[in-house]
Amino acid sequence: MALCEKLNLDRDTYSVSIPLGATINMAGAAITITVLTLAAVNTLGIPVDLPTALLLSVVASLCACGASGVAGGSLLLIPLACNMFGISNDIAMQVVAVGFIIGVLQDSCETALNSSTDVLFTAAACQAEDDRLANSALRN
Repeated sequence: MALCEKLNLDRDTYSVSIPLGATINMAGAAITITVLTLAAVNTLGIPVDLPTALLLSVVASLCACGASGVAGGSLLLIPLACNMFGISNDIAMQVVAVGFIIGVLQDSCETALNSSTDVLFTAAACQAEDDRLANSALRN
């Protein structure tokens, strides 16, 4: 919220969008699920076409909404994503183990990405509102 104040964004907008984004917007978790799953798929030599990769991204984005507030919560969703490619739970849990090894760095990156995208969305929404108000003032 301090960054939003520093950017002179509308307080009424960011007082709603930042807490809401902190709850729902989990881009970092979605990227973690997607990247670690695709790493496992590539390691096992399973071919991935573009529609399947896009489906994985959508599934990871939806699943990531449930991982909020839990340290390493995104890692527990990797077996779900691995099952899309027929990867056994044993292999999927090995991927989760790798995720736990890099957990401190991974969680820090996830949090930074989640927070920055919340502010980015808020800035875009405020800019769109300013543009709308400017255009309506020009018409009148």
